[in-house]
Amino acid sequence: MFETETVTLRVPRTATDAHGNPSPDGYDDVDVPGVLAQPGPSSDLDATRPGGVRVDMTFHWPRTDHRSLRGCRVMRGGREFSVVGDPQPPTAGNVPGPWDRTVETEACDG
Repeated sequence: MFETETVTLRVPRTATDAHGNPSPDGYDDVDVPGVLAQPGPSSDLDATRPGGVRVDMTFHWPRTDHRSLRGCRVMRGGREFSVVGDPQPPTAGNVPGPWDRTVETEACDG
């Protein structure tokens, strides 16, 4: 069995400005249990930055959580990772097990 963890999902919140248009208004934090975290490689290593700058993580998302992850951020171990794009589940029934979405994220340290 895989070891899962609880991460904090930062869901963007919108308000309405004086003209009736939606505008960003911070984030709502929600704990999501049962997430499988997979560290990714540092893809930007070179002679000037031997430690790299970008850190990628892939989170395998529990199939019980169906919310949109577009614009969200994932907090894990004190770091905040931005969700890339709008992760979608595969065709129903094609992926067995407790996870049904691969959520790619990135964090920049420089």
